[in-house]
Amino acid sequence: MPNYIGRFAPSPTGPLHAGSLVAALASWLDARAHVGQWLVRIEDIDKPRCPAGMDQIILQQLAACGLYSDQVPVWQSARSERYQQALEQLLSQGLAYPCACSRQDVEATLSRLGQGRSRHAELVYPGTCRLSLAGRAPRSWRLQIQSQDVIKWSDRRCGPQQQDVQAEVGDFVLKRFDGSFTYQLAVVVDDAAQGITNVVRGEDLLDNTARQIVLQHALGLPTPRYLHTPLVLGANGEKLSKQNGAQPLGSGDPLAVLNSAAQVLGLPVLRGSVTQALVAWVEYWSRLYNPAL
Repeated sequence: MPNYIGRFAPSPTGPLHAGSLVAALASWLDARAHVGQWLVRIEDIDKPRCPAGMDQIILQQLAACGLYSDQVPVWQSARSERYQQALEQLLSQGLAYPCACSRQDVEATLSRLGQGRSRHAELVYPGTCRLSLAGRAPRSWRLQIQSQDVIKWSDRRCGPQQQDVQAEVGDFVLKRFDGSFTYQLAVVVDDAAQGITNVVRGEDLLDNTARQIVLQHALGLPTPRYLHTPLVLGANGEKLSKQNGAQPLGSGDPLAVLNSAAQVLGLPVLRGSVTQALVAWVEYWSRLYNPAL
């Protein structure tokens, strides 16, 4: 594929661990297999959750594994003006609206309607403020989902996907009451601004894809191709994270941690130097995920 641009976009809430390295390695290998560019974007838009200096620790961890951005990394915290412009475009098109509901309000309304939800399921917004704020001050701004927003796409690893965004998510938040922008809006704006053609990331973000495609359509932006990688699971069977015991990558043996990530991706354990292993894994990756497809 000509002009391939991929990216790895970690949130600096903590150092890289085994699960995040899988996504980093996969996205780097896919870019190299396409003879394309690999960019690093620091998704630090949620500042209170991002300890000072953690972004530099992540960049150092990537460098220790031989993974270097082909362009100077960018930080989302410096790009709020772009997100505001996108929000104003949606508001001017009548595709977004202010909302006065708190999370507790939404949960109470759903409870009255007899609509519970399972753990990890989305809190589907019932559309309370679509027509009127009823004299209440806005707390957030939401995208207005249309009834025809049943999104179909094909993931390069997971195959055909479909989501009824209105039924499964509802009108989702673009900007919060504290003035911060949400991941969904920021990632769509940044992917387009950086010319991202292919997104390779963890399977835990698979169900976010439909929302991002809806936003891309609403903003008139291109849709990248997606590939969602297998997850590393914690002892409780859930995605490995700081909350369930994920440990930072060890600094003593970069090849060892890369080999662990490679095994999750179905790649062989290799010996030699980090550089030699990365070159060899590109060839294996090309066989698993043919760049021509």
